[in-house]
Parts: sequence; C-alpha cells; structure tokens
Amino acid sequence: MSVHVLLFDAGSESEGIHSLELNGATVVLLFEDRDDAERYAGLLEAQDFPVPTVEAIERREMEEFCSNAGYEARFVPSGFLPQTPEERLLIAPPEKNMDVTTWRDQPEPALEERPSEEPISTGNSELEDFRRRLEGLL
Repeated sequence: MSVHVLLFDAGSESEGIHSLELNGATVVLLFEDRDDAERYAGLLEAQDFPVPTVEAIERREMEEFCSNAGYEARFVPSGFLPQTPEERLLIAPPEKNMDVTTWRDQPEPALEERPSEEPISTGNSELEDFRRRLEGLL
C-alpha cells in the first residue's frame, strides 16, 4: 500500500521530508489519500513555508525509514477526523512553524552518529535508487 509524504527539494542533494515535533518526538505524516497530502501542502505554502512535493511511497518502506531514523510514522487515513488538539496537527499544520531558512544547510551527522550497518544491495537498480533517495532524507 502506498502512502503520500511531503518532500522538500525532491530529487536534489538537499531533499528533506516534512515532519512535526509532537511531545518530544519527530513525526512524519503518512497520508493515505493524495488529496489530503496536497491540501496539507497547500496549507504549508499559505504559511510561507517552502512548497513541498507530494510523493507516493510504499507504507512499509516509509515506516522502516522512520524507524531507522528515529522518527515516528503517523498514518493519516482517508477521511480522518481529529478528536484532540494533537490530532488536529495531522490534518493542518501548526500556526507557528520552526524556522526553515537553514534546514538545507544542516551539517551531515558525524560518521560515528551514522548507522554502522552496511546497506544491503538488492541488485535491483530501481530499488537501489529509491533506497538512496530515502537515505538522502536523513
């Protein structure tokens, strides 16, 4: 099953994924419905946020990426209706956002901070390209 995520500078060296800070956790939203993701992207744009691209990615792969990166993946089902103020952030961004003027200039983590596991090669060039794109989001 594919989910839709919001990427900034998709396909570039400085590609990044949209996330929220909720209760001390970094949360990546996984939208079931593309229209919901595009609406959320439009709300970010209206707040003078950089315009994200909506990308469809396999849910399992995104959940694995989030787990490996120390993020929390939050699935936002189609027709989701929030019951709490925190859940409201899953369908509309907060009124105040973090400063994003320097996110592209964040230094790479030191080698000792990077996962020590060697990437597993699948032999499938399309899958390898996708893996490199996901790794670039870190």
